[in-house]
Amino acid sequence: MPRRTATLLASTLMLITLLCAGVFIRVPYSELSPGPTVNTLGDHDGEPVLQISGRKTYATTGHLNMTTVRVTSAGYRMNLIEAVTGWLAHDSKIVPYDTLYPNGKTEEESTQENAEEFSQSQESAKVAALEELRVPVQSWVIVATVLKGSPAEGALHAGDVIKAVDGTTIKETTDVAKLVTKHKAGEKVVFTIVPAAEQAAAEKAHRAATKTRDVTITTTRSDDGEPERAIVGISAGTDHTFPFTIDIKLADVGGPSAGLMFALGIYDKLTPGSLTGGKFVAGTGTIDDDGKVGPIGGIEMKTVGARDKGAQYFLTPADNCAAAAKDVPDGLRLVKVATIGDALNALKDIRSGDTGDLPKCSTK
Repeated sequence: MPRRTATLLASTLMLITLLCAGVFIRVPYSELSPGPTVNTLGDHDGEPVLQISGRKTYATTGHLNMTTVRVTSAGYRMNLIEAVTGWLAHDSKIVPYDTLYPNGKTEEESTQENAEEFSQSQESAKVAALEELRVPVQSWVIVATVLKGSPAEGALHAGDVIKAVDGTTIKETTDVAKLVTKHKAGEKVVFTIVPAAEQAAAEKAHRAATKTRDVTITTTRSDDGEPERAIVGISAGTDHTFPFTIDIKLADVGGPSAGLMFALGIYDKLTPGSLTGGKFVAGTGTIDDDGKVGPIGGIEMKTVGARDKGAQYFLTPADNCAAAAKDVPDGLRLVKVATIGDALNALKDIRSGDTGDLPKCSTK
């Protein structure tokens, strides 16, 4: 066999071997890519994303798009070729598998966690928007979760309103842990609660819940390496009563990162005129009850997805600015925001066309 032919054949066989290896070798990575982006002012799957009743609303124009990231499922392991292709691609990002699914977290567990975070983000978006509009919102501390196998299991339930601990009135979520940890493990602590069912019935009947009961729980030691810290096995959260109905209709989306855009959409529908002036604005960011905007994951994928849909401006959490500014899609302008107030001020400049002083993102 001529040397040239032999060399060509050997090279071909080597290439085939490498390709086969690349297909069958699994690597511990996952892929992030741009997900759907939805206009919070518009419709999704045939119905309005934001539905408000019991309060006057106003017509809106333009876009206030929330953005998402698509991720590979927990049960899928990438092969070497897919990982290399993703590393080279502009519109995807390869990250360690454990970044998305730490400690063996299943896809079902991740989905449930994302659903809970999404629900909480909706509540905070409503509160932040109404607080900005000076509309009163009633709030109270509740049992958010009960740890399986903990002393509180069966005694307290998610949604129970915590009125007092050991007779001390609860005003903030942090009050609960402070009062419980005053005890030593093995001591009894008394929770005064309004059961979740009673609270729900009272809200439905538009009355204040009055049926309280005391629940006594014996504390146990924390398993986080602090043997002197007493716990009962719950986490405290906040619930609210709104003066009118605000429903957010958006299925198959999880996580807390749409909070800012939901808050802006609600604000826009409850105020005359248009926040955007007809412009296409997208963005992301968590939001708390006080209107503070927090960072999110996958910012690079979200800016790509927003620009692909036609966004001109992207409201970017201050803590994500450096990462986002490293690779900005052509035609998209990043706007740095740390609060809902910052976002509203930026939108005022955008709709007026006076954008010279918009807060910028930099790589520093």
